[in-house]
Amino acid sequence: MRRILPTLAIAVVLLAGCTQNVRNDSLVTTLNGYAGAVRWSGLQSALQFVDPDVLKAHPPTDFDLQRYQQVRVSDYDDGSGPVALNDHEVKQTVRISFINNHTQAERSIVVHQLWRYDEKAKHWWLESGPPDLDQD
Repeated sequence: MRRILPTLAIAVVLLAGCTQNVRNDSLVTTLNGYAGAVRWSGLQSALQFVDPDVLKAHPPTDFDLQRYQQVRVSDYDDGSGPVALNDHEVKQTVRISFINNHTQAERSIVVHQLWRYDEKAKHWWLESGPPDLDQD
């Protein structure tokens, strides 16, 4: 019995660590996927990373979708990367530079992202919504 309790305690700690590693690996995969979608497929394709409940409550307007098609992302700089707020939320500040296809003018915006881990779905969702291209 004396050997079982320490072994059980070690197993619980290892299992908790394993869960944390899976969550961290999932976060890295999600953030890289999002950055790739924004860089190479455009802002509209990045909508698949936004929490479905957020999209349902605040769907992008037709104007927003047209704006996403009107620009080409030239840079996505995630700076120092994500910062954990707790086990299920991280924030990340990124600078997105984009070129207007019609005017060829380039501008940059700073986006403060909030990512939330959905324990049930085992998936990270962008809670802060898609980037606002009209911000100053």
